Amino acid sequence: MTILQIVKDQFNLRVYDEGVERIKKVLTLLSEEEVWYRPNDAANSVGNLVLHLCGNVTQWIGSGVGGQKDIRERDVEFETTDLISKDLLMEKLYNLRPITDQALLTIVSEEQLTDPRTVQGFDETVLGILIHVTEHFSYHVGQIAIIAKYLKGLDLGFYADMDLNVKN
Repeated sequence: MTILQIVKDQFNLRVYDEGVERIKKVLTLLSEEEVWYRPNDAANSVGNLVLHLCGNVTQWIGSGVGGQKDIRERDVEFETTDLISKDLLMEKLYNLRPITDQALLTIVSEEQLTDPRTVQGFDETVLGILIHVTEHFSYHVGQIAIIAKYLKGLDLGFYADMDLNVKN
């Protein structure tokens, strides 16, 4: 397996197999109203964070890597307080996969990982974009999880099927 394939596989693992699946679990636990809960005006709701992740992935991967037109309206991601349904939020998350799959197909050589790109005013490389989106996604999934833990008082069980005390 090539480094390029490993990078692509790890991106998909961290963003989709872990991140999106964890958000899905949280959305199943929360009510429609709880998805839009904000403890104060400086905080974001789970709904806002999902919209923000969708905007970020579309802009950074779809546009920055895949060359699609940048149509992101970032401020709207945070201004939205309407009760967009959990189902629609999940649909928006699932609609990211074809965008990123198409963009990742444009990277056909390891050398392209160092190609320069400008996204949201930042000068990056393709690899830098993939790393940024991965860490950004993980960061906000953590925020989504803490909101759910606060509201529900539950262990979300992200690692329930694993022994995390195993020593190799």
